[in-house]
Amino acid sequence: MTTRRSFLTTTAAALTAPLSQLGCLADRPAASTASAAPVRTRTVTHLVDARPTIEGAGVHLRRSLGSAALPMLDPFLLLDEVHSERPDDFMAGFPTHPHRGFETVTYVLQGAAHHRDSMGNHGVLSAGSAQWMTAGRGLVHSEMPENTAGGMWLFQFWVNLPRANKWVAPRYQDIAPERIVETHREDARVRLVAGTLDGRTGPVQGIATAPQMMDLSLDARGRTSVAVAPDHTAFVYVIEGRVKVGADEAPMRAGQLGVLSRGGRVVAKTDGERGRFLLVSARPLGEPVARGGPFVMNTDDEIRQAWDDYRSGRLVQP
Repeated sequence: MTTRRSFLTTTAAALTAPLSQLGCLADRPAASTASAAPVRTRTVTHLVDARPTIEGAGVHLRRSLGSAALPMLDPFLLLDEVHSERPDDFMAGFPTHPHRGFETVTYVLQGAAHHRDSMGNHGVLSAGSAQWMTAGRGLVHSEMPENTAGGMWLFQFWVNLPRANKWVAPRYQDIAPERIVETHREDARVRLVAGTLDGRTGPVQGIATAPQMMDLSLDARGRTSVAVAPDHTAFVYVIEGRVKVGADEAPMRAGQLGVLSRGGRVVAKTDGERGRFLLVSARPLGEPVARGGPFVMNTDDEIRQAWDDYRSGRLVQP
């Protein structure tokens, strides 16, 4: 069983080696000198099944990114899905714990969770909301679910911060459901959390890796194409149903993550059933990565310092 602690303590060298094979870090094409180069449609280069694990104080979830099959996808470090109608699977939650050096993103489809942190922020993440929290130089927080009808369904992923931003003051963006941009793109219904689409901009702002994050729904026999930054790392995660993704129409089902090749466009379609998926992209960092429990830095010395700062009470600064 892979836990957050065990996968985060893996050395950066062991993690980054396979990424060049996936086109995540090393295989970046040179910028084209052509004035009107054709837009390349991305393909699915690697498919990962989300696998069950237990985290926090006993939360049952499925992990796709941050697993043995895909330890890292620069700048993305983790993708977990919590989806259960059984309170025993999620009510233990994620009690108080520290972070430094990266960002946590929570996207709630169903249920609710209480957030509280050392910056004095507290509130409820309700169905349809998102939270983008920049841990920066350090904070302590908790996420505790409510026992609501229908259970809990949420996603959380971790995004690395560049070296220059790991020591910024913590920042918290709480995005209520009505603030998320809802639009249509061809046959798709889209909820845009971050980035731009057709001239509209999502509510999450000021993120160093310039992410694009959207939730797309297609009815049966639907199709859509979305523009993405050609040199950004991107992936698709299928939430519901089945979707064919990319120029080669790779079939994907719920609970699968597809790593995408480079290119300026992502195409998706459905056949006999509807499909819903996350499309997420961001600028890769290409920097050394050191990990230790809830901390992500550039060197092992910085990880040791983070633990020392936490134990001595210096992690959280006024």
